[in-house]
Amino acid sequence: MAAPALSTVDFDPAALENLLRERFGAGELALERIGGGQSNPTYFVGWGTRRLVLRKQPAGPILRGAHAIDREFRVLEALSKTNVPVPRAVLFHADPEPLGTPFYLMERLEGRVFHDCALPGLEPAERHGLYLGMAEALAKLHAVRPDAVGLGDFGRPGNYFERQIARWTKQLRESPGEPIPELEAVADWLPAHLPDDDGQVSIAHGDFRLGNLLFHPEKPEVIGILDWELSTLGHPLADLGYCAMPWHTAPDEYGGILGLDRAALGIPAEAEFLAHYYEHAVPTAPLLRFHLVFALFRFAVIFVGIADRVRAGTASAANAAEVAPLARRFAVRAREAMEGRNASVE
Repeated sequence: MAAPALSTVDFDPAALENLLRERFGAGELALERIGGGQSNPTYFVGWGTRRLVLRKQPAGPILRGAHAIDREFRVLEALSKTNVPVPRAVLFHADPEPLGTPFYLMERLEGRVFHDCALPGLEPAERHGLYLGMAEALAKLHAVRPDAVGLGDFGRPGNYFERQIARWTKQLRESPGEPIPELEAVADWLPAHLPDDDGQVSIAHGDFRLGNLLFHPEKPEVIGILDWELSTLGHPLADLGYCAMPWHTAPDEYGGILGLDRAALGIPAEAEFLAHYYEHAVPTAPLLRFHLVFALFRFAVIFVGIADRVRAGTASAANAAEVAPLARRFAVRAREAMEGRNASVE
């Protein structure tokens, strides 16, 4: 067995070894923790010739409804019947024993993950293709009818943005931190500019961005959409607005591309990216300034929560103190979008 650093593993590797032997027969375990932060602990698992990924709930107390890995497994299993690129779901284990929490296994795909939206080290044509591939993958996801794949009850359909604005505004105003005037202004603006509910419902990923996509080793094609922790039934324009945020944030603001020479880099303009999505999507209403403002507002409030946990000494991410100041930075970007600055949408 490859021996990982015990400090990085939150369960007994021997317990996993016994479970895999019972399920798959003889083998030798290789184990490596990947990722981290606020999310569900994730590991590469090798068992004989099998190459798997294990996702589990974190050890210790968790908030009700948080880290719902059963929902992650359910959406992966449902989408495996479609053309949406997802890893194959292998096994869900609901019993907290033997690893201390429920977990699931999925296949490990071989590909490329990019965490920097500027895509350093690549040729301009390749950058261009990767961005268009991202748009196509999102369009494939939103084309799936939830009820056709057994996900008709995966969330509450209808009035998605109204409910989301209320949720995130409540979280903002319950924060014990110093008020952020720009964010308060946006919180007041959003409900006053809420588009009419068009009744469109899709599977919403909730965190659809470049860093959560696995690309083919050589082609600009998404082969796996990862990290379904926030997925639910929602509106496709919530994902699309979120995916467009890098065009409105700077490189030191969680890796945006605002201010870069995007034409020289080969990164498509936001308008081209959106047009490519719509070319491949089912009929969908146009992305409005509202959707972008909402995405930036939601992300700013997430950082408000991180800042609160830093002050309380309960933040779990190693870089939490570093990213906490982004609450104000994203609040400013949300206010700019609200006022129509740096925007290519109406």
